[in-house]
Amino acid sequence: MRKSSLVALAVLVFGSAAMTRAEEKSAVTARTVPPITIGEKGVVLRDGKPYRAVGINYFSAFSRTLAKADDTSYEAGFDELAKRGIPFIRLMACPFWPKEYDLYKSDPDAYFRLMDAFVKSAEQRKIGLIPSLFWYDATVPDLMDEPRSAWGDLKSKTIAFMHKYITEVVGRYKDSPALWAWELGNEYSLGADLPNAAQNRPWIVPNLGTRTERGPGDDLTHDMVVTACREFGNAIRQLDKVHPITTGNSLPRGTAEHLRREHAWTQDTREQLVQNIIDVTPDPVNLISVHVYPFDQEKRFSQPETSYLEVLQLCMKASADSGKGLFVGEFGAPDDEKNGGPEKARKEFDKLLAAIEEAGVPLSALWVFDLSFQDSFINVTTTNARSWQLDELEKANRRLKEKGCQ
Repeated sequence: MRKSSLVALAVLVFGSAAMTRAEEKSAVTARTVPPITIGEKGVVLRDGKPYRAVGINYFSAFSRTLAKADDTSYEAGFDELAKRGIPFIRLMACPFWPKEYDLYKSDPDAYFRLMDAFVKSAEQRKIGLIPSLFWYDATVPDLMDEPRSAWGDLKSKTIAFMHKYITEVVGRYKDSPALWAWELGNEYSLGADLPNAAQNRPWIVPNLGTRTERGPGDDLTHDMVVTACREFGNAIRQLDKVHPITTGNSLPRGTAEHLRREHAWTQDTREQLVQNIIDVTPDPVNLISVHVYPFDQEKRFSQPETSYLEVLQLCMKASADSGKGLFVGEFGAPDDEKNGGPEKARKEFDKLLAAIEEAGVPLSALWVFDLSFQDSFINVTTTNARSWQLDELEKANRRLKEKGCQ
């Protein structure tokens, strides 16, 4: 989800204190082979065979139980997704704001009892999980009282905290049959090398635990983001040798390579897009992440509009060239009036899903399921006017199964 969409999240308070509840049995279940692996030329495999699936973002599925410990509404959500054959979710597996880490810091056992119950619920319903462990790129630096650029400093407190949280989470759930892949965070790369970085620094919300001032130290570069991605991958691989690792990055800006090298808004070529995708996915990360929305068709390659299919085919080329899988971690079409309304959104959704299938994208996830604060433009539930999108995901997975991809 782009930062423009996340602005509304600045006023959303999940709650910094969560209630404890009775001890529950750990969700960890022994498994020697992960649900998905990455084969030659970036082919995603399940049980040794090429695999493709369409999942959904269930962003707040876990964070809601941090806000209120007896909120297990994710169970009903899992039931609905399982009924429709939607096989996996991408989610925020951490607090959003620094203040919301209070439970983790004061009573880690209580924090992990909540996560245990969540993972166990997914296991029971055979819902796959792609947990994003550090969603908002400013949160951990704020928690450590460091600027956002600390992600690029291997000696920073931010990186040390990353290692600590990874050790606890990955060590606890790496053998769960629900675990599909590990993700760093959400769209870190979009904040890199911006000429107008001063106007795009992290929010200041002191009552939610952010720092009270922002400055040049909060500006990101491509190299900082790559350092964070690589160190995340290295930390995961110390504990888990088998599950795919992804960055959570979006599709690169249409000017990403020129911003990186010249600090200019000049449009990149197709070759530069492919190279940027590869470069921002450093080893041992082995699952490329991109997010694709209607505005990603605009002003690329010095042409007014580029089709979803061409964009996704170039992403697939980056996958094949690097030998890494491809995960379209977000796709969707907002239907508010400024984006053309419901009729246009339906057309864009249909074109996006068709392009995902035609390009052979192995893994993709719709944005977003059961996220009430985005009701006005993109949230999908079983009962609102966008419920048809769940039907379309069900049909897409059925088609993939009929083709022998599942």
